[in-house]
Amino acid sequence: MNWLYLIGRILFGLIFIVAGIFGHFFDLSATAQYAEGAGVPLPTLAVIVSGVMITLGGLSLWLGFMMEIGTWLLIIFLVVAAFLVHDFWTVSDPAMMAVQRAAFLKNLSVTGGALILFWVVRAHGYGPFALGRRMGGGAGRAAPSPEPSAPGGEVGTGI
Repeated sequence: MNWLYLIGRILFGLIFIVAGIFGHFFDLSATAQYAEGAGVPLPTLAVIVSGVMITLGGLSLWLGFMMEIGTWLLIIFLVVAAFLVHDFWTVSDPAMMAVQRAAFLKNLSVTGGALILFWVVRAHGYGPFALGRRMGGGAGRAAPSPEPSAPGGEVGTGI
């Protein structure tokens, strides 16, 4: 089961690493042009900064290192991009409105996944196959919390 956590981190971080490196950096001018068309201020700078954010965020998931910061880099990027770039409510063409609505909802859904991952890391540590340790102390893996006593004074089973 430990492998599932690693595979999940790799798959979740993959889209951000690919988009950061190949979209934001290797195709900087086209991505900046798209951002400019969406009304993003200082589009080239915005693409560089957001590229750094998502690349570092994705790498933090792959490596299991500084994942609290990495997940928040992704969360900030996703929410800002959803509202600034994928503002479907301003689009008049029905086909483009559908595309932007899907991208908007995808960003919000992935934000939900990043928030869950942040909670998991804070509540239970980095888990297996991680290079880092939970920030703010702790050994990177929290001890199970005791359950309240069951009727009759017995400790719960943990299930």
